[in-house]
Parts: sequence; structure tokens; C-alpha cells
Amino acid sequence: MYKHFFKRIIDFAFSFLGFIIISPVFLILWIWLSIANKGSGAFFFQERPGKNENIFRVIKFKTMNDRRDTSFKLLPDAQRLTKVGKFVRSTSLDEIPQLLNVIKGDMSLIGPRPLLVQYLPLYNEEQKRRHEVRPGITGWAQVNGRNAISWQQKFEYDIWYVDHVSLSLDLKIIFKTIQKVFKREGISSYTSATMEPFKGN
Repeated sequence: MYKHFFKRIIDFAFSFLGFIIISPVFLILWIWLSIANKGSGAFFFQERPGKNENIFRVIKFKTMNDRRDTSFKLLPDAQRLTKVGKFVRSTSLDEIPQLLNVIKGDMSLIGPRPLLVQYLPLYNEEQKRRHEVRPGITGWAQVNGRNAISWQQKFEYDIWYVDHVSLSLDLKIIFKTIQKVFKREGISSYTSATMEPFKGN
């Protein structure tokens, strides 16, 4: 009952209320990142697969500029991540705009993180099960390592969540997320400023 009905009601109510409460922070970050990104904007939009692999546009605060090399290719993430962006990422403030995705119904507060569309053909049958629920702003994989764990571990956590969705588990994830934000753990992988691309099994 919770998974199929009450979870969506709770998502909408808390996201709507939360967005109103933190709207001053939203506006400050909007202005701050607009200046720091030097004309490349404060928001990042990208198509991501949601529940049942339906495609939607995720919105986040943009933490990297659009600097390119002499052949006009984007520089590596580590070189494009601004000081302001690094702070915003480390405190997870870049996730705030996704409350709008939750209000719209594209996402949930808690669930597997929405990954890239190009990864869809690379999943095995078990990994595809992460799309049986709405993707989340935070999730079981995020509170158990975030970008510091392997893709295999991340998928295992995602599928475990799909099979064990409950109010008590979601509350546990929220409290653990708050702890992670204050400790600023798992922001990067061990070899990258963000997370290495998924290349299949």
C-alpha cells in the first residue's frame, strides 16, 4: 500500500513544502552559480530514464562550467568543476532543483538515482529492475557509498531497495542522507572527480 499509493502522496507533500521553505537558498544559489559559471547558466538539464524506463528531463544546479580544449571538446570534469560548484556538490545542494522533478511525478524523494539514457542497453535483466520504481534524489546506494562504490555494488543496493521499499526504510535513508551530507562522504570515486562511466557488464 505504501509503495503504490502513500509514497507518492508523501513525496508530493514534502517536496512542495520543502521547496517553499528553501526557496531563498534556491535563489541565492541560482545567482551565485550564474556568476561562477561565467555565462553557462546555473541549471543543468539532462534526459534520464525514470520508472518503467520512461524518459524525463532531470534538473540540477550546474556545478561545472563549459570550458573546452583547442578542439572544442569539453575538458575533464575535474578541470571544469568550479570552486563554488565543488562546495555545492559536497553539500548536495546541487540536488535542490530535483524537488521540482518530484513535484511533477518524474522522481521520488527516495529511490535509485536516475542514470544516463545511454546506459539502458548495457544493463542485464537484474539491473533493469532498478526502473520498477521512480528514481530518487537520494537512495540506498547513496547512503552506502554514493560515488565511492563500484557500479556492481551500486546496482545491488538499488535492486535491494526495489525489493524492500517501506516507510521505515525510507525514513532510515533520509536520516543517513543527512549524516552523509554533513560528513561529505562519497562525493567522488577513487579515480574521478565524479563517477566513472558505466561500460556494461
